[in-house]
Amino acid sequence: MDPESFLDIANQVIKLKMFPYFDIAYCVLCALSVREDLGNEPRTLQCQSIQVTDQHGRTTVIDSFNEKVYSSQVFSRKHPLACWLSYMLVVFAGGMVCNALLAEPILAPIKNTPQVLVATLVWYVIFYTPADIGYKLAKFLPIKIVCAAMKEVYRCKKVYDGVSHAGKLYPNAFLIMIIIGTIKGNGAGFVRLFERLIRGVWTPTAMEFMQPSFYTKASLVASIIFVLDKKTDLISAPHALVYFGIVIFFVYFKLSSILLGIHDPFVPFENLVCALFFGGIWDSLSRLLGSGQVKEEAKDNKKTN
Repeated sequence: MDPESFLDIANQVIKLKMFPYFDIAYCVLCALSVREDLGNEPRTLQCQSIQVTDQHGRTTVIDSFNEKVYSSQVFSRKHPLACWLSYMLVVFAGGMVCNALLAEPILAPIKNTPQVLVATLVWYVIFYTPADIGYKLAKFLPIKIVCAAMKEVYRCKKVYDGVSHAGKLYPNAFLIMIIIGTIKGNGAGFVRLFERLIRGVWTPTAMEFMQPSFYTKASLVASIIFVLDKKTDLISAPHALVYFGIVIFFVYFKLSSILLGIHDPFVPFENLVCALFFGGIWDSLSRLLGSGQVKEEAKDNKKTN
């Protein structure tokens, strides 16, 4: 492809408006994640036969029936407010957490009424449409792939906006820019504990710091690249190409996770770094030396006996 044409495409990607189409795709996947976290194993509701006798002595028997429903459907019908609140927390998590860290109004992300209405409409379609048609359409693979690709474009935009916003408040604080950009990119992962708590589930081990997901790691890498691009001269490429490259990175690995099952390409590098710099080699050496010493002591004990 001609470099100028490639640069033109990159410039068009930067100028994409997120509302409403990218917001809808993002909200659809957020609703799917909440519903899948609630559980989608089918349950059978049974009703026994009931005899009803009227005033004339005639008896009517209501036959028993079986109906399969999902556990997420049961919860959404019994606790619609908790379901909606947990979903909205997932949708606006990045902005809320970042505002709390930057001493800004926490509820500012939901001041945009059209965004709130779109998010609520998507939630209703995924959870409450007749015959569960909304959920089934969202799970249809071609639709899910399109929504996933659009969500990753949206993620890149949020990471860049987070880095830019933090850069205006703290121009020389690279670490703050990276932290805000990372949380903006995967805010839902950092509020999972509280989001489940709204639904009455206490999972203290669901901490993103203990087991960071691929999206947190990718947002961290993207934040570092954006900081280097904005604040240093280490990256000489045009900003549009840097932005477009990160979009391609996000979309490629998201589609790879859906189609090929590649969930975290960072794992081999993490294992190598841990082995080299965080005690992996020394622990292995100490185990080997320790086992050797144990064998020598066992031999000495046999000789003395």
